[in-house]
Amino acid sequence: MDTPTQRMLKIGKASIGLIGLDIALNKALAEDIDSSEAAEYLFRAIKGKNYIPPGMVNEYKTALEREYRKLLGEETVTDDDLIIRIFGTGCITCNSLRDAVINAMMEAHVAADIDMIHDPDEIGRHGVLATPALMINGSIKIAGIHPTPVQLKEWLLEAAEK
Repeated sequence: MDTPTQRMLKIGKASIGLIGLDIALNKALAEDIDSSEAAEYLFRAIKGKNYIPPGMVNEYKTALEREYRKLLGEETVTDDDLIIRIFGTGCITCNSLRDAVINAMMEAHVAADIDMIHDPDEIGRHGVLATPALMINGSIKIAGIHPTPVQLKEWLLEAAEK
């Protein structure tokens, strides 16, 4: 049985951790759900494990559909989107980098999707030679070591301004 993990998703102007989203996305792919129906399907799948503020239902559905479209390879990234990828094996060091990024995002008042990439083939396709590694908007910022909180915040603010 799959264990639900938390995945960070940009919803409105905040980054929200959603439990079970990866499992729901994989099931939607396996069932070949059309992207126009994905928002409702994914919302039903995650609402039992996550608190959804009553006034934010449409924003959640929009974010879920956007995430599904990204997974299908459909173009959904806009100029104001901030995409963060953390590459690693899922070890304590990689998870602490994710936590540091989340803290820096809160300090910088920046929202972004955070993708944790654990697959060695996917890590290699992005040219990452050492983990944990951090990629912001397609640019590898650091690999093999942890950046300082100040450096993280600086990178996030710089990327958010572009």
